[in-house]
Amino acid sequence: MENDRFEIAGRAFRSRLIVGTGKYRSFAEMARALEASGTEIVTVAVRRVNLTDKSKESLLDYIDRSKYFILPNTAGCYSADDAVRTARLAREVGLSNWIKLEVIGDEKTLFPDNFELVKATELLVREGFVVLPYTNDDLISARRLVDAGAAAVMPLGAPIGSGLGLQNPANIRILREMITSVPLILDAGVGTASDAAIAMELGADGVLMNTGIAAAEDPVLMAEAMRHAVIAGRKAYLAGRMPKKLYATASSPLEGVVR
Repeated sequence: MENDRFEIAGRAFRSRLIVGTGKYRSFAEMARALEASGTEIVTVAVRRVNLTDKSKESLLDYIDRSKYFILPNTAGCYSADDAVRTARLAREVGLSNWIKLEVIGDEKTLFPDNFELVKATELLVREGFVVLPYTNDDLISARRLVDAGAAAVMPLGAPIGSGLGLQNPANIRILREMITSVPLILDAGVGTASDAAIAMELGADGVLMNTGIAAAEDPVLMAEAMRHAVIAGRKAYLAGRMPKKLYATASSPLEGVVR
């Protein structure tokens, strides 16, 4: 497993778990959960964090920049123009030129607007951003994002914050088979450790989550569970599961048995 590297845009990471910073009961709890998760990439909503007023507390005060790579996101944006402005702001204040790109198309479901998403990806890539777009689990949309220059494809497993787990594993399998030039990262819908393990067993290169950890009764313990689930799922995928069979097969072969 030492050589099983997780790379995005040429940058290598040891952990395949990406963790969000919203919805925790306190910034201190968030910091403990990040530590327990073993993550190296932490996503921060640009529009929901204090970036300018140094006299006020900010979640950025609780993120060790020497330990975690900050991935700004454009949560709350409903158009390509809005998302591009938000990404530019993140870069201008020194967060990163990497961006988790969200362009929401529906307020109730928080499903992405893939037309605007592709447009924003093209614009940001031309400006030198490393773009990781949150999209649905549609192959054609994923291909268009890759063609637009996306550094990864991040399909939802279920609606954001729903905790429903993977609702369409067949589509994730199709994406895994057909999208090979960039990482495939499951984003949204994970509710518990088994959801993360299943995503990795299907071949996802990584999993991004927030609510599944932050909304748990014990977020720190859940973060640790997610850490192990992602590792276990990845190992199971690499190991290759046994074929499924309708009928039993004896665990102890009958060859050589004295009757």
